[in-house]
Amino acid sequence: MTDDTPLKPVIDYRAIARDGLWTNNVVFGQLLALCPLLAVTGTASNGLGMGLATTVVLVTSGLSVAALRMFIPADVRIPVFVLVIATLVTIVDMAMNAWVHELHKVLGLFIPLIVTNCAILGRAEIFASKQPIGASALDGLMMGLGFTAALVVLGVVREILGAGTLFAGAALLLGNAFKVIEINIPAFDGVLLFALPPGGFVMLGFLLAGKRVLDEKLSERKERDTALATA
Repeated sequence: MTDDTPLKPVIDYRAIARDGLWTNNVVFGQLLALCPLLAVTGTASNGLGMGLATTVVLVTSGLSVAALRMFIPADVRIPVFVLVIATLVTIVDMAMNAWVHELHKVLGLFIPLIVTNCAILGRAEIFASKQPIGASALDGLMMGLGFTAALVVLGVVREILGAGTLFAGAALLLGNAFKVIEINIPAFDGVLLFALPPGGFVMLGFLLAGKRVLDEKLSERKERDTALATA
């Protein structure tokens, strides 16, 4: 007698993490959310704050959509996803206004505009609506951390080259615990170009090129290791 019960698909959590952090990174892999990326990365502190806020929305929206996916009619799933995301963004916006007001003032309109971030709706439609809660939460976390890393890296480069500082205002924006990471580079006032959006585009291009070169190197190394293993 055979057991005809269908097997549950095996979820590759390592692949989910690698996809969000590197392979399918929101910025470097999908080229999404470029508007907030260029607008708020004048300093690394702003980029960190924006990234963490977006990560919270990605995780909670993934959890919510995964938990409700069996109850959402297919014909109205997109409006429902948008409603869920908008509700979560409103909660995050109000929480930031209450507890990190200075950061909320700096990021301004870009917090409510998280609703329009294609990456969040895309993950809800592509992943969370088809996967269990745990995997969806991990996917949101990894996508959020990958997006935060992109914001911080670009913010670090632009702030150093554009203002000669690093994590300026971190204590004011994120709390006194972050004062230790504030750095001023002596005798260097920065180049204005890198503090402006055109400089952001330039540095983003260099970072994208660097990721592509590194991906090619890793691919070649993997091919060599595979060839040696099968020789």
